[in-house]
Amino acid sequence: MPKIGNIILPDYPLLLAPMEDVSDPPFRRLCKMHGADLMYSEFISSEGLIRDAMKSRMKLDIFDYERPVGIQIFGGDEEAMELSAKIVDTVQPDLVDINFGCPVKKVVCKGAGAGVLKDVDLMIRLTKAVIKGTSLPVTVKTRLGWDENSINIDEVAERLQDIGVQALTVHARTRAQMYKGHSDWTHIERIKNNPRITMPIFGNGDIDSPEKALEYKNKFGLDGMMIGRAAIGYPWIFNEIKHFFKTGEKLAPPTVADRVEAAQNHLIWSMEWKGERVGIVEMRRHYTNYFKGIHDFKQYKQRLVTTDGHNELFEVFNQIKEVYADYDVTSIS
Repeated sequence: MPKIGNIILPDYPLLLAPMEDVSDPPFRRLCKMHGADLMYSEFISSEGLIRDAMKSRMKLDIFDYERPVGIQIFGGDEEAMELSAKIVDTVQPDLVDINFGCPVKKVVCKGAGAGVLKDVDLMIRLTKAVIKGTSLPVTVKTRLGWDENSINIDEVAERLQDIGVQALTVHARTRAQMYKGHSDWTHIERIKNNPRITMPIFGNGDIDSPEKALEYKNKFGLDGMMIGRAAIGYPWIFNEIKHFFKTGEKLAPPTVADRVEAAQNHLIWSMEWKGERVGIVEMRRHYTNYFKGIHDFKQYKQRLVTTDGHNELFEVFNQIKEVYADYDVTSIS
């Protein structure tokens, strides 16, 4: 069983990826209910935390039912990373994770996220600063390298472990790939097979079905896997994968009523955490994913993304359940 500090995870754990504007407490709560073993906050700017930026501070909210849960931070300045780690320490998550993988230009241009892959010495200094600033286990999420001509994950893994990093998650793409093309887990397999590496190694990238999860589990021999985009609007994927691991059989897909219940809970928890107005508006980005592939759904989606009152939204949910009570969800692609 993988161990991160004092955190003992189940055999081959499934991790929920930190995703900006997605992995907030309401979404994490749903994923936890449906089998996620370890989850992370949205990534938080170290500079934002130090400035006491409201959005950054709000991302520090964690709840006991989520545990184990990590807070993920990013930045390109050593002092800011150390200070932000001290701030994170005060809310006592189970671990602190550093984002060295975000490929977005506005992050990379600040010498943070995947931008650090061009300067491994800086990556090490930033990581040391975080370790200095916290009493919690420190983990890292990164990519294979800047581009296919500079894949340096082997060096990165060894040097991070040498300074005290306690687990590594690798998105098996380069920064240049962004989220396009295919991930290549053979590089992560090579790290795991390195006799020097003793920390847990988790793989990330393209896990979107129980069949693929089992294939990658057996093929690459890692300690676990992280799931990101495939969980958006579909938190059931964690338990579906676990069931397939155990039995080789697929669980029945969630019914339309199941999807409505999940979306409605997501909305309720979003309103509780963000306030009614913001919760309703920010929830609109999720409905397409919850009801993806359902035929003749356009009119209901339109109402979900334009309705302003929660009572009216609940009426729409009830109508969807009634209209699609006998809908064959196996037809959803």
